[in-house]
Amino acid sequence: MGRESGLVASSYDAAVPGSAQIDSPMTRPVLVVDDDAKIVRLVRTYLERAGHRVIEARDGRAALAAIALEMPSLVVLDVMLPEVDGLAVLRAVRRGGATTPILILSARGTVGDRIAGLAAGADDYLPKPFSPSELVLRVERILERAQPTPAATLEGGVAPPSRPPLRHGDLIVDRERHEASVAGRQLGLTSVEFRLLVAILEADGRVLSRDQLLDAVHGDDAVEILDRTIDVHIRRLRDKLDDDPDEPRYVATVRGAGYRAAPLPSGPRS
Repeated sequence: MGRESGLVASSYDAAVPGSAQIDSPMTRPVLVVDDDAKIVRLVRTYLERAGHRVIEARDGRAALAAIALEMPSLVVLDVMLPEVDGLAVLRAVRRGGATTPILILSARGTVGDRIAGLAAGADDYLPKPFSPSELVLRVERILERAQPTPAATLEGGVAPPSRPPLRHGDLIVDRERHEASVAGRQLGLTSVEFRLLVAILEADGRVLSRDQLLDAVHGDDAVEILDRTIDVHIRRLRDKLDDDPDEPRYVATVRGAGYRAAPLPSGPRS
């Protein structure tokens, strides 16, 4: 698997920069990846009823090719796939820098499996057997969160001023563009990681508990999500920020309480 995964990741990484024809996020398809034809047919039926365009892949290699060429708005991904398993697909996509939302749909539903999927870069994890209606709801919630929030229009057709970027040292988070950078380096955060970072910075130094962060990231869906997943997302966020948890510059742990923005070394908060 190691040698095979390396080959697939290389072909994926090479394909992404050449994908010049990219539709807007709202018109791109949802990719469903599963080797069980009945599952694919069921998921496709419900997603199409909800107005989504759906494309399919039946193994890991085909999934990587479809992600590189089609640039789907979201991927529904099984774990147990022929050729290359779902976690290897997920790692290859994230290693290539793509932030495509990915929802794992798998018969592997233990706490350990879910943590492993989220640690690999998944945005959500739904165990089988599953409710097709719940799947559609989760897909739509993820897609909503992945889009930059459009500026509201005031009465009279005048748009309000855009929100200024959040700044913390050399970290800049642009909520309008859904972009984050450190010293000019784009971070390529997933939608979950981005919302998590925004919540921490908007708290302006206040400590946020895991439950509060779950609510900020997942909203009403947080009821069924383990609070341990926040620790997984924080770890991935820190990796992208190149932030040392022992000497944090951006995200600090408050043991027994939660997380907060790390105090700046000196001077007032920018």
